Amino acid sequence: MPKYPFEASPEELQANADTYVDSVFSCLTSAFLELPKGPGFIEYGAFEQAYETLKRESAGFSNMSLEKILNAVLAEPITFIVLRTMLGFTPPEWAYLATQDTSTAVTQGFARTWDRKVRMAPLEPVKPAEKTRARLEALVRVACRMLTDGAPKVKPDRIHRLDKADTKEGAQGIRTAAGIGVPYAMLLYERFLGRPFAGHRDSISEMIGDSLESAVEDVLTQAGVSFRKTKRAERISGFDQVPDFLIPSEYNPKVIIEAKLTEDDGTARDKVTRIQHLCELSRKGMPAGRVKYEVIACIAGRGFGVRREDMKKLLLATGGKVFTPKTLNRMVEHTRLKEFRTRQ
Repeated sequence: MPKYPFEASPEELQANADTYVDSVFSCLTSAFLELPKGPGFIEYGAFEQAYETLKRESAGFSNMSLEKILNAVLAEPITFIVLRTMLGFTPPEWAYLATQDTSTAVTQGFARTWDRKVRMAPLEPVKPAEKTRARLEALVRVACRMLTDGAPKVKPDRIHRLDKADTKEGAQGIRTAAGIGVPYAMLLYERFLGRPFAGHRDSISEMIGDSLESAVEDVLTQAGVSFRKTKRAERISGFDQVPDFLIPSEYNPKVIIEAKLTEDDGTARDKVTRIQHLCELSRKGMPAGRVKYEVIACIAGRGFGVRREDMKKLLLATGGKVFTPKTLNRMVEHTRLKEFRTRQ
């Protein structure tokens, strides 16, 4: 019996689905312990320097005035990141609060873009245009107020986002945390609530997914296969869900490839359902046993290695055309891609 599902006949796949699920599971690996830094990664040394600047300019957090903090943000932009970290907000959340708290409209897009700009040039002083300065002033103003006031009282079944070891009591709590350090148990508790590296994982999520797409692209390029790689949120006629790759083009696709990576089994289920839907679209309006195009699934990450039934559905839907980083080098020879190969 063939070792991998893409080598099996439809009859072998049906009769030995569980065995082929095991073979795919054995090829799935996880790289969740290592993350790409990506452009704009902030090293601790730069972060600590910005923290010390903020501490110095505010006289040990005893003078959290708009003028003092805004000057620090303009002179050393990474202090903006430190300030946001103290709040514990995402850029869009901070923008929303600034808009509600001031007369200045701060869009979520601006907050994201500025946050990104700061990461790319953390220590380069800025002289923003009038409109940009007004938005930054609104962000800093609401931050100073909230950090000075601390967490308000809420109902017993609620918890306020400022109810953290350093910000619960407002400016006094920040000065205490800066002066004597924060209890380790409290630090661990807040990390438990927030997930370590969550912000960084979110900022490089596309880069993580792109690693698998890049590997697929390399295989196609090396074989001289013509392909169209789609972009995020792109629309293509005939597809309510746009595939990652169309071969040879979107005008007459004969093969489509979905490249999906996930470390979470719940997300994996959603992605299996997406690929199943593409398989259904391929069969729609076609005679029994015929398809408009072949659907290939390229998957990676431990999330796909949890639910056996989901993997079985994926194998049967694609006719066994499921590949992992370990077996990508065999993708062309075991699919219709070989019909479009121009290099050996």
